[in-house]
Amino acid sequence: MDPSRMSTQPQYVSRKTLAIKRGDSEILTRNDVQYAFLYHVFNDKTLAFTDETPGKPPTKVNFCDLYVHALYNSAKCSKVMRDKMLETPAFAIEFAKISLLTNVGRINTTMAFFPEMKTALRSYHPVPSLQKTDGNVQDAPRIKNCLKAAFLPGEQKSAPPSTPADILARAKAGHIPPTSVVNLIFVLVNYSSSLMPVHFEPDVEFVDLFLPINISSAARAKAFLWMIFHYHEGPNLANPFSDDHARRNPGKVPWLLRLSRDEQLHENVDPPEEVEWGKKMAQARSRFLQDLVAGGELDKAARTLSGSSSYDAESSSARRARTQPYFAPDVTRTTFHHYVPTNGGKAKPSQPVPLTVVNSNVRTREQWLEHRDDYSLLHQSWQRIQNTDPLDDSDGEDFLNDHVSLRLDYQRRLHVLDLFRLPSTPSRFPTSG
Repeated sequence: MDPSRMSTQPQYVSRKTLAIKRGDSEILTRNDVQYAFLYHVFNDKTLAFTDETPGKPPTKVNFCDLYVHALYNSAKCSKVMRDKMLETPAFAIEFAKISLLTNVGRINTTMAFFPEMKTALRSYHPVPSLQKTDGNVQDAPRIKNCLKAAFLPGEQKSAPPSTPADILARAKAGHIPPTSVVNLIFVLVNYSSSLMPVHFEPDVEFVDLFLPINISSAARAKAFLWMIFHYHEGPNLANPFSDDHARRNPGKVPWLLRLSRDEQLHENVDPPEEVEWGKKMAQARSRFLQDLVAGGELDKAARTLSGSSSYDAESSSARRARTQPYFAPDVTRTTFHHYVPTNGGKAKPSQPVPLTVVNSNVRTREQWLEHRDDYSLLHQSWQRIQNTDPLDDSDGEDFLNDHVSLRLDYQRRLHVLDLFRLPSTPSRFPTSG
Protein backbone atom coordinates (compact mmCIF):
# COMPACT_ATOMS: atom_id res chain seq x y z
CA MET A 1 0.00 0.00 0.00
CA ASP A 2 1.29 3.43 -0.96
CA PRO A 3 1.44 5.83 2.03
CA SER A 4 0.31 8.65 -0.26
CA ARG A 5 -3.07 6.92 -0.63
CA MET A 6 -3.75 6.78 3.08
CA SER A 7 -6.40 8.91 4.70
CA THR A 8 -5.27 12.42 5.52
CA GLN A 9 -6.91 12.12 8.97
CA PRO A 10 -4.70 10.88 11.81
CA GLN A 11 -5.44 7.32 12.86
CA TYR A 12 -4.84 7.61 16.59
CA VAL A 13 -4.10 4.37 18.40
CA SER A 14 -7.08 3.40 20.54
CA ARG A 15 -6.66 -0.31 21.17
CA LYS A 16 -3.33 0.04 22.96
CA THR A 17 -2.44 1.59 26.29
CA LEU A 18 0.78 3.42 25.57
CA ALA A 19 1.31 5.40 28.76
CA ILE A 20 3.12 3.76 31.67
CA LYS A 21 0.82 3.57 34.70
CA ARG A 22 2.51 3.78 38.09
CA GLY A 23 1.66 5.29 41.48
CA ASP A 24 3.55 8.14 43.10
CA SER A 25 7.16 7.25 44.04
CA GLU A 26 7.01 3.95 42.15
CA ILE A 27 10.16 3.16 40.17
CA LEU A 28 10.08 3.07 36.38
CA THR A 29 12.00 -0.13 35.76
CA ARG A 30 14.09 -1.09 32.76
CA ASN A 31 11.18 -3.13 31.49
CA ASP A 32 8.86 -0.12 31.82
CA VAL A 33 11.08 2.15 29.70
CA GLN A 34 12.38 -0.71 27.51
CA TYR A 35 15.94 0.20 28.33
CA ALA A 36 17.51 -2.38 25.99
CA PHE A 37 15.59 -0.97 23.04
CA LEU A 38 16.67 2.59 23.89
CA TYR A 39 20.26 1.42 24.30
CA HIS A 40 20.37 -0.04 20.79
CA VAL A 41 18.70 3.05 19.27
CA PHE A 42 21.02 5.61 20.86
CA ASN A 43 24.19 3.53 20.59
CA ASP A 44 23.92 2.97 16.86
CA LYS A 45 26.82 4.81 15.21
CA THR A 46 25.57 4.83 11.62
CA LEU A 47 26.02 8.34 10.17
CA ALA A 48 22.88 8.22 8.08
CA PHE A 49 20.72 11.23 9.04
CA THR A 50 20.91 14.77 7.73
CA ASP A 51 21.28 17.24 10.58
CA GLU A 52 20.12 20.76 9.76
CA THR A 53 21.48 22.81 12.65
CA PRO A 54 20.84 26.57 12.42
CA GLY A 55 23.91 28.45 11.27
CA LYS A 56 25.75 25.32 10.10
CA PRO A 57 25.85 23.43 6.81
CA PRO A 58 23.90 20.12 6.78
CA THR A 59 25.94 17.18 7.99
CA LYS A 60 25.39 13.44 8.41
CA VAL A 61 25.01 12.28 12.02
CA ASN A 62 23.77 9.23 13.89
CA PHE A 63 20.30 9.16 15.40
CA CYS A 64 21.53 10.04 18.91
CA ASP A 65 23.13 13.29 17.75
CA LEU A 66 20.18 14.08 15.49
CA TYR A 67 17.71 13.82 18.36
CA VAL A 68 19.88 15.57 20.94
CA HIS A 69 20.47 18.47 18.54
CA ALA A 70 16.73 18.76 17.91
CA LEU A 71 16.09 19.11 21.65
CA TYR A 72 18.99 21.52 22.11
CA ASN A 73 17.73 23.81 19.33
CA SER A 74 14.11 23.77 20.51
CA ALA A 75 12.69 27.23 21.21
CA LYS A 76 11.39 25.90 24.54
CA CYS A 77 14.68 24.44 25.74
CA SER A 78 15.86 26.60 28.65
CA LYS A 79 19.35 28.02 28.93
CA VAL A 80 19.96 25.95 32.07
CA MET A 81 19.07 22.79 30.20
CA ARG A 82 21.26 23.72 27.22
CA ASP A 83 24.22 24.44 29.50
CA LYS A 84 23.75 21.11 31.28
CA MET A 85 23.54 19.22 27.98
CA LEU A 86 26.80 20.81 26.81
CA GLU A 87 28.53 20.30 30.14
CA THR A 88 27.48 16.66 30.56
CA PRO A 89 26.95 14.74 27.29
CA ALA A 90 25.79 11.67 29.26
CA PHE A 91 22.99 13.75 30.74
CA ALA A 92 22.02 14.93 27.26
CA ILE A 93 21.58 11.30 26.15
CA GLU A 94 19.55 10.42 29.24
CA PHE A 95 17.36 13.45 28.67
CA ALA A 96 16.96 12.46 25.01
CA LYS A 97 15.85 8.93 25.95
CA ILE A 98 13.19 10.20 28.35
CA SER A 99 12.14 12.75 25.73
CA LEU A 100 11.76 10.02 23.10
CA LEU A 101 9.46 8.10 25.45
CA THR A 102 7.46 11.30 25.91
CA ASN A 103 7.51 11.84 22.14
CA VAL A 104 5.70 8.54 21.52
CA GLY A 105 3.35 8.77 24.51
CA ARG A 106 4.92 6.20 26.84
CA ILE A 107 5.47 8.93 29.43
CA ASN A 108 2.43 11.12 29.87
CA THR A 109 2.25 14.64 31.22
CA THR A 110 1.33 13.60 34.78
CA MET A 111 4.86 12.41 35.57
CA ALA A 112 7.79 14.22 37.14
CA PHE A 113 11.33 13.01 37.79
CA PHE A 114 12.58 15.06 40.76
CA PRO A 115 11.49 14.24 44.35
CA GLU A 116 11.00 17.89 45.43
CA MET A 117 7.97 18.26 43.17
CA LYS A 118 5.15 19.89 45.18
CA THR A 119 2.17 19.99 42.85
CA ALA A 120 -0.50 17.34 43.32
CA LEU A 121 -1.20 17.26 39.59
CA ARG A 122 1.84 15.07 38.88
CA SER A 123 3.42 12.00 40.40
CA TYR A 124 7.11 11.48 41.10
CA HIS A 125 8.96 8.50 39.63
CA PRO A 126 12.64 7.62 39.92
CA VAL A 127 14.10 6.17 36.71
CA PRO A 128 17.35 4.53 37.86
CA SER A 129 18.46 3.36 34.41
CA LEU A 130 18.08 6.85 32.90
CA GLN A 131 19.18 9.01 35.85
CA LYS A 132 22.80 8.09 36.39
CA THR A 133 23.98 11.71 36.13
CA ASP A 134 23.11 14.50 38.56
CA GLY A 135 21.06 16.49 36.06
CA ASN A 136 17.44 17.44 36.61
CA VAL A 137 15.33 16.05 33.77
CA GLN A 138 12.40 18.21 34.94
CA ASP A 139 8.90 16.88 34.40
CA ALA A 140 6.91 15.54 31.47
CA PRO A 141 4.94 18.75 30.71
CA ARG A 142 8.14 20.76 30.24
CA ILE A 143 9.63 17.99 28.13
CA LYS A 144 6.47 17.94 25.99
CA ASN A 145 6.68 21.72 25.51
CA CYS A 146 10.30 21.35 24.44
CA LEU A 147 9.33 18.67 21.92
CA LYS A 148 6.47 20.69 20.44
CA ALA A 149 8.81 23.61 19.77
CA ALA A 150 11.53 21.53 18.08
CA PHE A 151 11.19 22.78 14.50
CA LEU A 152 13.55 23.07 11.59
CA PRO A 153 14.60 26.62 10.66
CA GLY A 154 12.25 26.54 7.67
CA GLU A 155 9.30 25.43 9.82
CA GLN A 156 9.31 28.43 12.13
CA LYS A 157 6.94 30.48 9.97
CA SER A 158 4.85 27.75 8.38
CA ALA A 159 3.12 24.64 9.71
CA PRO A 160 5.24 21.49 9.46
CA PRO A 161 3.91 18.49 7.50
CA SER A 162 1.35 16.53 9.49
CA THR A 163 0.90 13.29 7.51
CA PRO A 164 3.29 10.58 6.26
CA ALA A 165 2.26 11.41 2.68
CA ASP A 166 3.21 15.07 3.14
CA ILE A 167 6.58 14.11 4.58
CA LEU A 168 7.35 11.71 1.71
CA ALA A 169 6.25 14.31 -0.82
CA ARG A 170 8.66 16.86 0.61
CA ALA A 171 11.47 14.31 0.68
CA LYS A 172 10.86 13.32 -2.97
CA ALA A 173 10.86 17.01 -3.88
CA GLY A 174 14.38 17.35 -2.50
CA HIS A 175 13.60 18.92 0.88
CA ILE A 176 15.97 16.92 3.08
CA PRO A 177 15.22 16.70 5.90
CA PRO A 178 11.50 17.16 5.17
CA THR A 179 10.71 17.89 8.84
CA SER A 180 12.32 17.69 12.24
CA VAL A 181 12.88 14.23 13.69
CA VAL A 182 10.64 15.13 16.65
CA ASN A 183 7.70 16.08 14.40
CA LEU A 184 8.34 12.99 12.27
CA ILE A 185 7.93 10.75 15.33
CA PHE A 186 4.73 12.56 16.33
CA VAL A 187 3.33 11.88 12.86
CA LEU A 188 4.39 8.23 12.82
CA VAL A 189 2.68 7.68 16.19
CA ASN A 190 -0.51 9.39 15.04
CA TYR A 191 -0.64 7.21 11.93
CA SER A 192 0.65 4.06 13.56
CA SER A 193 -2.39 1.94 12.67
CA SER A 194 -2.49 3.14 9.07
CA LEU A 195 1.20 2.42 8.56
CA MET A 196 0.93 -1.16 9.86
CA PRO A 197 0.00 -2.82 6.51
CA VAL A 198 2.51 -0.61 4.68
CA HIS A 199 5.67 -1.40 6.65
CA PHE A 200 4.94 -4.16 9.19
CA GLU A 201 3.72 -7.70 9.43
CA PRO A 202 0.16 -8.26 10.73
CA ASP A 203 -0.53 -7.41 14.38
CA VAL A 204 2.60 -5.26 14.69
CA GLU A 205 2.69 -1.49 14.26
CA PHE A 206 5.01 1.41 14.90
CA VAL A 207 4.07 2.06 18.55
CA ASP A 208 4.62 -1.63 19.37
CA LEU A 209 8.33 -1.02 19.01
CA PHE A 210 8.26 0.84 22.36
CA LEU A 211 6.18 -1.70 24.27
CA PRO A 212 7.33 -4.79 26.21
CA ILE A 213 6.44 -7.37 23.59
CA ASN A 214 8.01 -10.68 22.53
CA ILE A 215 10.22 -9.13 19.83
CA SER A 216 13.95 -8.67 20.24
CA SER A 217 15.02 -5.21 21.45
CA ALA A 218 17.79 -5.09 18.85
CA ALA A 219 15.34 -6.00 16.08
CA ARG A 220 12.85 -3.36 17.23
CA ALA A 221 15.62 -0.74 17.37
CA LYS A 222 16.68 -1.54 13.80
CA ALA A 223 13.07 -1.35 12.60
CA PHE A 224 12.68 2.03 14.32
CA LEU A 225 15.85 3.42 12.73
CA TRP A 226 14.72 2.03 9.35
CA MET A 227 11.43 3.92 9.66
CA ILE A 228 13.16 7.16 10.63
CA PHE A 229 15.57 6.92 7.68
CA HIS A 230 12.77 6.01 5.25
CA TYR A 231 10.82 9.18 6.02
CA HIS A 232 13.61 11.52 7.10
CA GLU A 233 15.97 10.87 4.18
CA GLY A 234 13.50 9.69 1.55
CA PRO A 235 12.29 6.28 0.31
CA ASN A 236 14.43 6.33 -2.82
CA LEU A 237 17.78 6.01 -1.02
CA ALA A 238 19.29 2.70 0.00
CA ASN A 239 18.32 2.25 3.61
CA PRO A 240 21.43 1.36 5.67
CA PHE A 241 19.27 -0.39 8.27
CA SER A 242 17.79 -2.91 5.83
CA ASP A 243 18.41 -6.63 6.08
CA ASP A 244 17.70 -9.49 3.67
CA HIS A 245 14.03 -9.51 4.65
CA ALA A 246 13.65 -5.77 3.96
CA ARG A 247 15.50 -6.03 0.65
CA ARG A 248 13.33 -8.93 -0.49
CA ASN A 249 10.19 -7.03 0.55
CA PRO A 250 10.52 -3.38 -0.53
CA GLY A 251 8.85 -1.01 1.89
CA LYS A 252 8.96 -3.46 4.78
CA VAL A 253 10.99 -3.03 7.96
CA PRO A 254 13.77 -5.49 8.81
CA TRP A 255 12.80 -8.85 10.22
CA LEU A 256 11.34 -8.69 13.74
CA LEU A 257 12.83 -11.61 15.64
CA ARG A 258 10.41 -13.21 18.09
CA LEU A 259 11.53 -14.21 21.58
CA SER A 260 10.37 -16.88 23.97
CA ARG A 261 9.00 -15.85 27.35
CA ASP A 262 12.27 -16.67 29.10
CA GLU A 263 14.33 -14.79 26.50
CA GLN A 264 12.08 -11.77 26.86
CA LEU A 265 12.48 -11.73 30.65
CA HIS A 266 16.27 -11.68 30.34
CA GLU A 267 16.41 -8.51 28.24
CA ASN A 268 15.56 -5.79 30.77
CA VAL A 269 16.81 -6.91 34.15
CA ASP A 270 17.28 -4.22 36.81
CA PRO A 271 20.71 -4.38 38.49
CA PRO A 272 20.64 -4.44 42.32
CA GLU A 273 22.31 -1.03 42.57
CA GLU A 274 19.57 0.56 40.45
CA VAL A 275 16.85 -1.05 42.56
CA GLU A 276 18.54 0.22 45.72
CA TRP A 277 18.89 3.73 44.30
CA GLY A 278 15.23 3.74 43.31
CA LYS A 279 14.21 2.76 46.84
CA LYS A 280 16.37 5.52 48.32
CA MET A 281 14.78 8.10 46.04
CA ALA A 282 11.30 6.83 46.96
CA GLN A 283 12.21 7.24 50.64
CA ALA A 284 13.54 10.73 49.94
CA ARG A 285 10.24 11.54 48.29
CA SER A 286 8.35 10.22 51.33
CA ARG A 287 10.46 12.34 53.70
CA PHE A 288 9.92 15.41 51.53
CA LEU A 289 6.15 14.95 51.58
CA GLN A 290 6.18 14.42 55.37
CA ASP A 291 8.26 17.57 55.88
CA LEU A 292 5.95 19.45 53.54
CA VAL A 293 2.88 18.43 55.52
CA ALA A 294 4.61 18.99 58.88
CA GLY A 295 5.79 22.41 57.73
CA GLY A 296 2.27 23.38 56.85
CA GLU A 297 1.01 22.24 60.27
CA LEU A 298 3.81 24.10 62.05
CA ASP A 299 3.03 27.27 60.16
CA LYS A 300 -0.61 26.92 61.11
CA ALA A 301 0.27 26.35 64.78
CA ALA A 302 2.68 29.29 64.77
CA ARG A 303 0.02 31.57 63.40
CA THR A 304 -2.34 30.38 66.14
CA LEU A 305 0.15 30.83 69.00
CA SER A 306 1.58 34.15 67.85
CA GLY A 307 -1.58 36.12 68.61
CA SER A 308 -2.56 37.22 72.15
CA SER A 309 -6.08 37.05 73.55
CA SER A 310 -6.67 40.72 72.79
CA TYR A 311 -5.45 40.18 69.26
CA ASP A 312 -7.74 37.18 68.92
CA ALA A 313 -10.70 39.23 70.12
CA GLU A 314 -9.92 41.98 67.66
CA SER A 315 -9.30 39.60 64.81
CA SER A 316 -12.50 37.66 65.57
CA SER A 317 -14.47 40.90 65.45
CA ALA A 318 -12.78 41.80 62.20
CA ARG A 319 -13.56 38.35 60.78
CA ARG A 320 -17.20 38.68 61.77
CA ALA A 321 -17.32 42.10 60.16
CA ARG A 322 -15.88 40.60 56.97
CA THR A 323 -18.08 37.55 56.86
CA GLN A 324 -21.25 39.45 57.88
CA PRO A 325 -21.24 42.79 56.05
CA TYR A 326 -24.74 43.53 57.32
CA PHE A 327 -26.17 43.09 60.80
CA ALA A 328 -27.61 39.65 61.40
CA PRO A 329 -29.77 38.32 64.22
CA ASP A 330 -27.03 37.60 66.76
CA VAL A 331 -27.67 38.49 70.40
CA THR A 332 -23.96 38.25 71.17
CA ARG A 333 -23.14 41.13 68.83
CA THR A 334 -25.74 43.90 69.10
CA THR A 335 -25.12 47.44 68.03
CA PHE A 336 -27.79 48.98 70.21
CA HIS A 337 -30.08 48.29 73.19
CA HIS A 338 -33.21 49.94 74.49
CA TYR A 339 -33.48 50.75 78.14
CA VAL A 340 -36.30 48.34 78.94
CA PRO A 341 -38.02 48.69 82.32
CA THR A 342 -37.58 45.62 84.52
CA ASN A 343 -38.76 44.58 87.98
CA GLY A 344 -38.37 47.39 90.50
CA GLY A 345 -38.24 50.02 87.79
CA LYS A 346 -34.55 49.36 87.17
CA ALA A 347 -33.18 49.70 83.72
CA LYS A 348 -30.86 47.28 82.03
CA PRO A 349 -27.95 49.31 80.69
CA SER A 350 -26.67 48.63 77.22
CA GLN A 351 -23.12 47.93 76.04
CA PRO A 352 -23.09 49.36 72.56
CA VAL A 353 -20.61 48.34 69.88
CA PRO A 354 -19.60 50.90 67.22
CA LEU A 355 -21.73 50.75 64.13
CA THR A 356 -20.38 49.43 60.88
CA VAL A 357 -20.97 51.76 57.97
CA VAL A 358 -23.43 50.07 55.67
CA ASN A 359 -26.41 51.06 53.62
CA SER A 360 -28.85 52.83 55.93
CA ASN A 361 -31.97 51.12 54.62
CA VAL A 362 -30.47 47.66 54.94
CA ARG A 363 -29.05 48.53 58.35
CA THR A 364 -32.41 49.65 59.71
CA ARG A 365 -34.14 46.49 58.52
CA GLU A 366 -31.46 44.16 59.83
CA GLN A 367 -31.25 45.96 63.17
CA TRP A 368 -34.96 45.57 63.62
CA LEU A 369 -34.66 41.85 62.93
CA GLU A 370 -31.82 41.57 65.44
CA HIS A 371 -33.68 43.56 68.10
CA ARG A 372 -36.80 41.49 67.55
CA ASP A 373 -34.98 38.40 68.78
CA ASP A 374 -33.81 40.16 71.98
CA TYR A 375 -37.19 41.28 73.24
CA SER A 376 -40.77 40.09 73.22
CA LEU A 377 -43.12 41.35 70.59
CA LEU A 378 -44.98 43.40 73.22
CA HIS A 379 -41.78 45.14 74.29
CA GLN A 380 -40.97 45.92 70.69
CA SER A 381 -44.38 47.42 70.09
CA TRP A 382 -44.18 49.45 73.32
CA GLN A 383 -40.88 50.95 72.33
CA ARG A 384 -42.14 51.77 68.87
CA ILE A 385 -45.21 53.55 70.24
CA GLN A 386 -43.18 55.51 72.79
CA ASN A 387 -40.24 56.53 70.64
CA THR A 388 -41.30 56.50 67.00
CA ASP A 389 -43.37 58.97 65.05
CA PRO A 390 -45.11 56.91 62.38
CA LEU A 391 -45.79 60.00 60.29
CA ASP A 392 -42.13 60.87 60.05
CA ASP A 393 -40.35 60.29 56.78
CA SER A 394 -38.99 56.73 56.90
CA ASP A 395 -36.31 57.45 54.30
CA GLY A 396 -34.45 59.90 56.51
CA GLU A 397 -31.00 59.44 57.99
CA ASP A 398 -31.84 60.68 61.55
CA PHE A 399 -31.55 58.01 64.20
CA LEU A 400 -33.24 57.86 67.60
CA ASN A 401 -31.45 58.63 70.82
CA ASP A 402 -30.21 55.84 73.08
CA HIS A 403 -28.79 54.07 70.04
CA VAL A 404 -32.30 53.43 68.66
CA SER A 405 -31.60 53.55 64.92
CA LEU A 406 -34.95 52.17 63.83
CA ARG A 407 -36.49 53.76 60.80
CA LEU A 408 -39.03 51.36 59.39
CA ASP A 409 -41.10 52.21 56.40
CA TYR A 410 -44.48 53.83 56.96
CA GLN A 411 -46.61 50.81 56.08
CA ARG A 412 -44.69 48.45 58.40
CA ARG A 413 -45.18 50.74 61.41
CA LEU A 414 -48.87 51.08 60.66
CA HIS A 415 -49.18 47.32 60.47
CA VAL A 416 -47.35 46.72 63.77
CA LEU A 417 -49.30 49.38 65.67
CA ASP A 418 -52.63 48.19 64.37
CA LEU A 419 -51.82 44.66 65.44
CA PHE A 420 -50.89 45.50 69.02
CA ARG A 421 -53.07 48.48 69.97
CA LEU A 422 -55.53 47.86 72.79
CA PRO A 423 -59.01 46.83 71.55
CA SER A 424 -60.69 49.57 73.65
CA THR A 425 -58.51 52.28 72.18
CA PRO A 426 -59.67 53.58 68.85
CA SER A 427 -57.10 53.57 66.09
CA ARG A 428 -55.30 56.81 65.41
CA PHE A 429 -54.98 55.91 61.79
CA PRO A 430 -57.62 55.43 59.16
CA THR A 431 -57.87 51.95 57.75
CA SER A 432 -57.36 51.44 54.07
CA GLY A 433 -60.29 50.72 51.86
